Amino acid sequence: MQPASHPTNLSEEDFPKAYVAGEHESRTYQAWEEAGVFSPREKRSDDTKETHFSLVTPPANANGNLHMGHALTFTLEDIMVRYHRMKGDRTVMIPGTDHAGLETQVVFEKHLEKEGRSRFQMTREQFYKEAMDFTLSNKGNIEAQIKMMGTSVDWSANRFTLDEAVLARVYKTFRSMYEEGLIYRGERIVNYSVKYRTAYSDIELVHEERQDPLYYIKYGPITIATVRPETKFGDKHIVVHPDDERYQQYIGQSFEVQIATGEMVQMHVIADEAIKPEFGTGAMTITPAHDPIDFEIAQRHNLPITPIIGLDGKLLPIAGEFAGIKAAEARKLIASRLEELGLLEKTDLTYKHSVALCYKSMQPIEPLVMPQWYVKVGPLVEPVIAAIEKGDVEYHPESFKKIQLDWLRNLRDWNISRQIWWGIPINAAMPENEDLASDPDTFDTWFSSSQWPIAVLEAMGEDWVDDFYPTTVMETGRDLIFSWVTRMLMMGMYLKGEVPFKHVYFHGMVLDKQGKKMSKSKGNVVSPVDLVAKYGADAVRFGLLVGSSAGSDIPMPEEKIVGGRNFANKLWNISRFVLMQLGERKPSELPPVRNNPDANDMISVDLAEGETASMSDADRDILAKLSETQAEVTEHLENYRFAQALQTLHEFTWHQFADVYVEQAKLQKADDGSVDDATCSILFHVLESSLSMLHPFMPFVTESIWQRLPERNSMLIVSPWPRS
Repeated sequence: MQPASHPTNLSEEDFPKAYVAGEHESRTYQAWEEAGVFSPREKRSDDTKETHFSLVTPPANANGNLHMGHALTFTLEDIMVRYHRMKGDRTVMIPGTDHAGLETQVVFEKHLEKEGRSRFQMTREQFYKEAMDFTLSNKGNIEAQIKMMGTSVDWSANRFTLDEAVLARVYKTFRSMYEEGLIYRGERIVNYSVKYRTAYSDIELVHEERQDPLYYIKYGPITIATVRPETKFGDKHIVVHPDDERYQQYIGQSFEVQIATGEMVQMHVIADEAIKPEFGTGAMTITPAHDPIDFEIAQRHNLPITPIIGLDGKLLPIAGEFAGIKAAEARKLIASRLEELGLLEKTDLTYKHSVALCYKSMQPIEPLVMPQWYVKVGPLVEPVIAAIEKGDVEYHPESFKKIQLDWLRNLRDWNISRQIWWGIPINAAMPENEDLASDPDTFDTWFSSSQWPIAVLEAMGEDWVDDFYPTTVMETGRDLIFSWVTRMLMMGMYLKGEVPFKHVYFHGMVLDKQGKKMSKSKGNVVSPVDLVAKYGADAVRFGLLVGSSAGSDIPMPEEKIVGGRNFANKLWNISRFVLMQLGERKPSELPPVRNNPDANDMISVDLAEGETASMSDADRDILAKLSETQAEVTEHLENYRFAQALQTLHEFTWHQFADVYVEQAKLQKADDGSVDDATCSILFHVLESSLSMLHPFMPFVTESIWQRLPERNSMLIVSPWPRS
């Protein structure tokens, strides 16, 4: 055996005693960028056996800072990408940012409000220009924070949803679908936000149970029940269920009744199966302009549509003395007038019902009839359902497959127009000879982002589409299954005849330490930017993963991140000890550690020719455990079990390696303080393997250590994944 070498004290310059994340992370990221390791490697000359891994990041809203959900997204995605890059797959992760339509307009209008300004004092052109400047400034901020998290994205492929190449794809898709009759202009009832003066699609609503008065109003011989007496000024029809025996004698009849303005109007009784006999009195008047069920009844019976409430949320002149009053405020006034006129039979103050709310303001939606652009979803969902049922897309967790299919089977036509000023103008997509080319509306941001995987690959060139479409995986929050994932699947199948990704991984919400949703109003929002500044990105990534699983919410006590920081420090100290034992010895000259097929696949240390390994039980145990750990971690990563993979590595590195083997190695030191070559080789081999496996999870500290190891000729980020 080679003579032992005295351990050496590492200098502070070569290997500081303490790991301070802030002194390493930005410098390490810059080194990765300069080395070009984020871009996919060149194709092999014979790529028939070459495997690819591609991932397009959900574009972060360019209107503020990263939140904890973003941090979790980038952590999970980066783990996948770094693992597959080390496996040898031709790998790419494409970043991007979103103009975010209404989300950004709301943020920017608050910015204007602080300056004492309003968009209504500006032209649309001036507003758009200033909003663009605001968004681009935030875009740069977001991109810096994506780097801060250690995300190994290919910045040469970076895209913004208002880039010319992305817009070109959106316009091309719209024109194609319009010409094929898959997009049409329709005047139908929509979900309208009075606060933001725009329509929404169904999935942008929040439903909340509320308790409201239920008013029983006399209309001649029939009493109806309603929670919205302010909408009744244009009603001309009472509707009952055709099988309701209470009203058989009235069906088809008309009679004169008094309404809240004191006027007398003709009321006609009709029958429709949409009426629920058990609700109220089983009879109701219909307001087709302000209720989706009433609108459908009116369509079936060819009844007129009479607006009662305007776009400003105030009652129209048809309401007489109540005109100009906001609908919610007018409700009690109208109820009082009905009582004065002897028309209010009673009021039920205990009535509970589901109310549709604007997802931003949490104020009730006002259903209104107005012209909008719609996507005809029927022909689009059929091939998606077939692809999912065939297994072209795998869901993590698998339970979301049924949720996805159930939603697709009940999907209604999609309203893609918005009455806001910040976004992609629809008129730019219209053929010039169309009369509707003057339409001032903008696209729903989900329409443009539904084409995101295709648009960003096309922007890089057709060879990127050929190589990386469909992408391997889409990782996103479970709350986006309907608004985004569904629509990407529809557009992918429509444009390319293939699903846009082979796997979907859903994460849950990041909660506060008590397990409650983070919100500014509660004062419990935790910023990943602040946490990274305090503990380092590796620690935050560690904390986000501990206890997580696909589709489940994640409580985020700061103790988890402290645990990540402590683990990074432990890894640093283990590495210092191993290098001190290595001393002047070169790893390449130590006896190699490898599988020995002659010993029933037990791992052994091969010494010089003619010598036999004299391995202790501790040596055999750590090497066997290392092989087992490598197999377990690889299996976990292949099956999207990221928290389990990290837990396995933490257990092995901290306890099996540090607490057991390193401590026993200290006891075996010679008089001069050194360990023998075999032990030194095992220490170094286990350290290298541990760093490699931990790299996808904690990239900064592992790369920083790796670059301090002797005989390094490449970065850890592009080093091979260890094999068991």
